[in-house]
Amino acid sequence: NSKICSNNEKKIVRQVTLVGVVGNILLSGFKLFAGIYGHSGAMLSDAVHSLSDVFATIIAFVGVKFAKKAADQEHPYGHERIECVASLILGSILMLTGIGIGYNGFMKILEGNYDELVAPKVIALVAAIVSILTKEGMYWYTRHYAKILDSAAFMADAWHHRSDAISSVGSLVGIGGAIMGYRVMDPLATVVICLIIMKVAYGIIKDSLVKMVDTSCGGAYDKKLEDYVMQEEGVLGVDMLHS
Repeated sequence: NSKICSNNEKKIVRQVTLVGVVGNILLSGFKLFAGIYGHSGAMLSDAVHSLSDVFATIIAFVGVKFAKKAADQEHPYGHERIECVASLILGSILMLTGIGIGYNGFMKILEGNYDELVAPKVIALVAAIVSILTKEGMYWYTRHYAKILDSAAFMADAWHHRSDAISSVGSLVGIGGAIMGYRVMDPLATVVICLIIMKVAYGIIKDSLVKMVDTSCGGAYDKKLEDYVMQEEGVLGVDMLHS
């Protein structure tokens, strides 16, 4: 029975990874073309973000694969911490991507030559809409299987998909505004995208660090747990409790 479960787990991990990698390669290729041909810095930034998802999904796959390994002589408590390391790398990739995107847009805003900026073409707007729909779908798909696997790395990967969908909303607003004549909107969108990406990255990094250093659930939770134990028949007292 456990062997069937294990085989199903491996199949799900491979399936989610394949969907993530192939989906992001196709999407980032389309967005890259739309960004270059459509003269949109926001869409180019969006394309780079999607490309970072490819590496993120591969890292998540490696993390889950090693984390599921059974305990051995060198690792008597198992290999689950490897998944925290994978999530940490994932968060770091997101953070660096956000900083890179934000810097580019911020410099264009500081230059102030907005009239010299080329207005994006409609294809960039279409790419933003396609990206929002595709990435939101990939978020729900990955989230569904992350819950089945109880996987922190795949849940982080799901949020990576959603952060890309949110950044595409920023692209949509920026590109739409630039097409309508407000050309500063395109680089402004890249800065907004940067802030969104960095917020998500911070959450992922914080969560993985908290798990890695065995942070307590907090005094209130410990007290609630102690009260629950004390209510059980035959319990005289709680000597020690760690969460």
